[in-house]
Amino acid sequence: MNRFHSLDVFRGATVALMILVNNPGSWDHIYTPLDHAGWAGCTPTDLVFPFFLFAVGNAIAFVMPKLEEKNIFWKKVITRTFLIFIIGLFLSWFPFVKWDADHLVRKPWAFINGDGNEDGVRIMGVLQRIALCYFFASIIIHFFKLRGAFVVASVLLLGYWLLCVAANPSDPFSMTGYFGRNVDIAVLGKSHMLHLDKVDGKMYHFDYEGLTSTIAAIAQVIFGYIAGNYIISKGKTQEMLNGLFVAGGVLMFCGLAWDMNFPIIKKIWSSSYTVYTTGLALIILSIMIYVIEFKNVKGWLSRFFDVFGKNALFIFVLSGLLPRLMTLIRIPNTITAEGKQTYLTPLSWFYEHLCKPILPFDPRIGSLIYALCFIGMMWFLAWLLDRRKIYIKV
Repeated sequence: MNRFHSLDVFRGATVALMILVNNPGSWDHIYTPLDHAGWAGCTPTDLVFPFFLFAVGNAIAFVMPKLEEKNIFWKKVITRTFLIFIIGLFLSWFPFVKWDADHLVRKPWAFINGDGNEDGVRIMGVLQRIALCYFFASIIIHFFKLRGAFVVASVLLLGYWLLCVAANPSDPFSMTGYFGRNVDIAVLGKSHMLHLDKVDGKMYHFDYEGLTSTIAAIAQVIFGYIAGNYIISKGKTQEMLNGLFVAGGVLMFCGLAWDMNFPIIKKIWSSSYTVYTTGLALIILSIMIYVIEFKNVKGWLSRFFDVFGKNALFIFVLSGLLPRLMTLIRIPNTITAEGKQTYLTPLSWFYEHLCKPILPFDPRIGSLIYALCFIGMMWFLAWLLDRRKIYIKV
């Protein structure tokens, strides 16, 4: 089987961008391309997660034959799903304690916060969605094979669209009208959802990685598998390259056309969003294959992203673990008008005192510098692991 270095670079670039956009110096000062769309629409940041799920599908295409041949499919899929989901839940709860005045107290599973709203440990999240999508996509591929999986993915996208419209024909695609919000509240509970979003002066619980919006995300993994299978079957040929690029263009067009009836919305993972981002992933991947595999251009940029790709999941988890761990370390900052001491974490101190002052006339610059420094630190750790041939897999 041909080795495609470009697939590793694609996966690594996706992980690097996920870390970058998740770790700004300040969430109040972000350049528009590095922030999610408010609701409908698609910024570069909105491409990162679907690209990663697409890469998960690519990986399934390479490992599925081995799992089935060795008769370890169910053991591997169930174990991996459980571990990724539990790690995601662990990350949501970590570090299990928090500061309350001058005391560390246990972080409860659910509670009523100071605003009088239900709060607690978030059940769903990025890793949890990856786990569920991997699990269901793998099962669909295992039973229905290549063509059947494509049919199932299409049914999932069309069925999800019909569910949205049928549940609330008058207002199916707004945050308050989206049927999945009520499903998530009923199953997960308000205490375990991500956001309290304000609409028309009222606060609403809403989770961007909820249960129902995972339906269309499963199709994203299946499309990634189909692309990976196509690359394997065609090999490093011009036919393969042309096929990927043309398919990407067709899917982008279909996604944009579908947007007129089912808007491209990342926060509910609309079917049009799945199709559109899959098309973009195919085009970008085909360009990477052309440059890296056909032209053999392997410069510092491809090597930089390749390091991330070799320990993708571990580095992503670590990037979420470190900032949470740092909240336990408090550095005295300023005294408020009421005489209360405020504190910074080591990372927020680094942003406030080293990154932010560099160009104070635009706080977005300092916020971006901090994010680049953080990604540099994560890369160095990934590089150390790669240098020692340590690859942490789940």
